[in-house]
Amino acid sequence: MKLGVPLGVVGIIVLLVVPMPAAVIDLLIVINIALGLVTLLTAMYVQKPLDFSVFPSILLVLTLFRLGLSVASTRLVLRDGYAGEVIDAFGHFVVGGSLIIGLVIFFILVVVQFIVITNGAGRVAEVGARFTLDAMPGKQMAIDADLNAGLISDVEAKRRRAEVAQEADFYGAMDGASKFVKGDAIAGIVITIINLVGGIAMGMTARGMDFGAAMETYSLLSIGDGLTSQIPALLMSVATGIIVTRGSTDEDLGTAASKQLGQSRNALSIAGAAAITLALFPNMPKIPFVLVGALLILAAQQIKARERREEEAKVLEAAVATANPTSTDTPEKLIEDMRMSALEIMLSTDLVDLVNTSSDDDLLARIRGLRRKIAFDIGIVVPPVRTRDSVELPQSTYVLKISGVEVARGELPRGRVLALGDDLDTLPGTATSEPVFGLQGKWVPAEMRFAAEMTGATVVDRVSVLITHLSSLISQNASRLLSREDVRLLTEGLKAVNPSVVDELIPSVLTLGEVQRVLCGLLQEQVPIRDIARIYESLSLKAKQTTNPEQLIEAARMAIAPAITARHARDGIIRVLTIDPVFEQQLLEGLRQGEEGSQILLDPSRLEMFLRSYAALRSKAEETGQTVVLVCAPALRPALYRTVSLQVPHAVVMSYPEVTGAGIRIETVGVVRESETIAA
Repeated sequence: MKLGVPLGVVGIIVLLVVPMPAAVIDLLIVINIALGLVTLLTAMYVQKPLDFSVFPSILLVLTLFRLGLSVASTRLVLRDGYAGEVIDAFGHFVVGGSLIIGLVIFFILVVVQFIVITNGAGRVAEVGARFTLDAMPGKQMAIDADLNAGLISDVEAKRRRAEVAQEADFYGAMDGASKFVKGDAIAGIVITIINLVGGIAMGMTARGMDFGAAMETYSLLSIGDGLTSQIPALLMSVATGIIVTRGSTDEDLGTAASKQLGQSRNALSIAGAAAITLALFPNMPKIPFVLVGALLILAAQQIKARERREEEAKVLEAAVATANPTSTDTPEKLIEDMRMSALEIMLSTDLVDLVNTSSDDDLLARIRGLRRKIAFDIGIVVPPVRTRDSVELPQSTYVLKISGVEVARGELPRGRVLALGDDLDTLPGTATSEPVFGLQGKWVPAEMRFAAEMTGATVVDRVSVLITHLSSLISQNASRLLSREDVRLLTEGLKAVNPSVVDELIPSVLTLGEVQRVLCGLLQEQVPIRDIARIYESLSLKAKQTTNPEQLIEAARMAIAPAITARHARDGIIRVLTIDPVFEQQLLEGLRQGEEGSQILLDPSRLEMFLRSYAALRSKAEETGQTVVLVCAPALRPALYRTVSLQVPHAVVMSYPEVTGAGIRIETVGVVRESETIAA
């Protein structure tokens, strides 16, 4: 099979140069017609154009094959006055041996192929190629946005990028391949005229025929030769048109057409009645119109019967549920309904379509991908997310709950996509704010997606908006989601590969609950716990000196300090804010130990000025796109973080050893003072 196409192309070159006997020409003509049929049927049965990505190359090879056959058959017609049984049959039997009928049929085929199908397919291919190339940047940005939001994996992103590139290459190739079909039609006309004129000249000069005999003999042969080349060419033109006009569907052309043409019972009934009415007109043939009309009405009745059966099945299910109300009120069922879900998504009734297992954007499938990504990012196994619908929610509304408590809600208008960008005034839709990053956007109609991408906006579908919101909430509330059972599973997983670390720590030194408290403390500051082996090693050493949770957390942080620092570094540089040494010493002197950990006892007004200074420096750095970290003495870090995080959300506080021990270059961008800030 690998050598089939290369040998075929070499054979075509030979066909152009070496004379072939009539029997071989007959076989090659039959192969040509069969290949045209196979290509046409394949184009009809593929589910999407990219499934037949080799079509442009096949189109070129088959076009060259037809031209080679035309040259070989022309050589036989002019030399022998005979080009095989197939051409003879097309010239005599198919057109009835009449030159006029043959010419009319030939030119009708040429007109249908050249003017109707070829021009239309060429125009569609040109527009499709231009639109596909114009949409590439927007599609790539959407893939990058999904990847950055954790909605898809690296492998899925690579697959989607490759598919976008293949789509652009395919439509670009189809734009050029449509020119082959157009040129083939022109070549068929020219070759037929050459055969006709050259054949008459050969008959009169070389064979001694008069004009009438030469005209009758060579004209029928020329018409037969033209028809044998135009019929496969017409098949290829139709296949080209089918490929470039296919829409986005997961079914082949026949299945999709039968479903969509038969989806309206009223349309079939009206069409059938109209056909029967036409039979009543004077001089109209009765039987064909009545037969077609009756078939259409019969098809409409079949659809009506199918709809009635589906409705009866729904009524029966409702009746069974009503007749057995106690079947859903068993103690086991009530206990199951009472059980509190760690994560829950409530959807309004018009958003239930998001849970669609037949779609690539199925909400449940995207949640499974999100759980896997979070597990690899921060090291926790997100509990199953319960998805329910609620008639109490307003239309297009979703609610996110953690342990039964609502923590966020948003809107996902049906039939809309979210466009994010600066130049959205020209687009119709409802202005909104993206729920995670607060970006300004607009809910635009789904059919305006391409127009939105052309303006430079990033277009996000409804499921992606919901998944991004859920991902952000899980990261912020990871410490609440880590249960005692989750810690047990993590410990058992570590014990399977590193049993000595676990045996040394649990339960001889720390209990499972104490380990959970340390891990939750790390997650509360957005510190990943994926390197749990190193965390346990540090705890087993520190716990021999103290079981104070705060000190255990600091020991664990030091063990994974390079990973913490790497999360906040950009281009190998971590940018830090330092504290004025005098004021830092005063903060250390104000440290006091309490039941909930260390605290800073200092004049509130002085702390307020310090926090205001820190917030100003942090905002200034963020305006330039920089991520900054506040660094301080190790003993001060826990208490300072609790103080700063109350006023500045998402603040990052690290100790000097954590930053300096990671091997990353440090750049000081400012010094925080009690009453003013100093830029570095």
